[in-house]
Amino acid sequence: MCGIAGVWGEQDEERVRGMVDVQRHRGPDGQGHFASAGAGVLGHARLAILDPANGRQPVHSEDGKSTLVANGMVYNHVALRRRLEGEHKFASGSDSETILHVFEERGAATPRSLDGMFAFAIASEGRLVLARDPIGIKPLYWARLDENGDGTIQFASELKALSHLGSRVQEFPPGAIYDQSVGLSRYYTVPDRPPVELDPETHARRLRDAVETAVRKRLLSDVPLGAFLSGGLDSSIIAAVARKRVLRLRTFSVGVEGSPDLESARIVARHIGSDHHEYVYTADEVAEALPEILYHLESFDEDLVRSAIPTWFCARLAARHVKVILTGEGADELFAGYGYHKDIADEGSLHRELRDSVTRLHNLNLQRVDRMTMRHGVEARVPFLDTDLVSLAQSIPPALKIERRSGARAVEKWILRKAFEDLLPDEIVGRQKEQFDGGTGTLEIIAAVVDRLAGPLDVATYAARHPDQGLRSREECLYHNVLVEQLDRPEAVLANVGRWRR
Repeated sequence: MCGIAGVWGEQDEERVRGMVDVQRHRGPDGQGHFASAGAGVLGHARLAILDPANGRQPVHSEDGKSTLVANGMVYNHVALRRRLEGEHKFASGSDSETILHVFEERGAATPRSLDGMFAFAIASEGRLVLARDPIGIKPLYWARLDENGDGTIQFASELKALSHLGSRVQEFPPGAIYDQSVGLSRYYTVPDRPPVELDPETHARRLRDAVETAVRKRLLSDVPLGAFLSGGLDSSIIAAVARKRVLRLRTFSVGVEGSPDLESARIVARHIGSDHHEYVYTADEVAEALPEILYHLESFDEDLVRSAIPTWFCARLAARHVKVILTGEGADELFAGYGYHKDIADEGSLHRELRDSVTRLHNLNLQRVDRMTMRHGVEARVPFLDTDLVSLAQSIPPALKIERRSGARAVEKWILRKAFEDLLPDEIVGRQKEQFDGGTGTLEIIAAVVDRLAGPLDVATYAARHPDQGLRSREECLYHNVLVEQLDRPEAVLANVGRWRR
């Protein structure tokens, strides 16, 4: 996991060094730069996960014609390496080097060969290639500085590194590749497949196998690995599956004193035998940390900020012990875990809504997870968003995701509960869905934090001064105000704020 940046089309090494420096929290283990005479400059900030001693970037091909900077993790890099070793000489055990050698063989087809989360840039014989992983787990932003897209291109992992470009900055699309010689194209979209009618036991068994495979892939690491554990169904499943293969699995939970997540996480940790750590935070700590949280989150969206607060504290706690963390993001979108899903009675509509919600994750919950963990030098991995698992989830009928019994409460994520009912305590399998901000008790203290920081802020007046932002509440006005204060030039961030919509 790292930060990347570049200017292509002009030789501006000082600019790229500044862009990398703004993202140094993403890569505290070293920085590297590559200047291609007359063409452009690539920059990299490294978080060392695989082959810490030798996996420095930028990475150069044997013939010197191609150079790569990458952010993320390629889970099938060992299998790819075996196929490539006869034709290519590897200088490290880094998965990023594998991307470069795949590119030498397959060119623009490279992303289709990669199983993982990634954003990368390759300079090859004077042209620039950019690509982002299928779901958009890893971030990438860019600006093409002429109308035809043939001139200077600037890119980075975070918006703040491109703040000098203002509102010209755009999010690079998930599942896309840009090759200067042919332009921008999509290589992946979330599958739009009809549900398959099988008995519940078969669906549950297939789902169990897919989740265990997805977790197993994500255990590859040369540094300590752990798991976020809120005590909810999703994080508990990931932690329990990982614990079967990790002798000493460290788990991490946060919340305000007496919050449901802390107690539920303790139950799961005792059950699976993890090395459990927790942190209790207060309203004072949230108020103190809020400006930095917003600066790194690059958003003022009310719902996103609320869930970013506990993620911030959990990532900070985890960073004291591990450099890789597993999280449960994506399960609610795949298996109908949100309250509003129960209000969608038509199964076809629910099926479409779940698919659409996965396509929207890249600049909402995935942005939150990436920014909060990377601020603390921790790589977050999301097994539920494995592309094979995403495809499998599309094949499960909505009626098995929300079980609706006459006279009883509709049960969200029913098929996921059934698939892992033997692996977790009954009270966890049956625990009703709580939002992360609710389960941690953060919602209980938000009002006090807002009152303290917002002071006499008038919602109507403030929102009227920013009519294009769609500010919804006093709380969101506060977040917007604090965020803008943290940035010298906020236009790039404000132009790319993701907003949840049904």
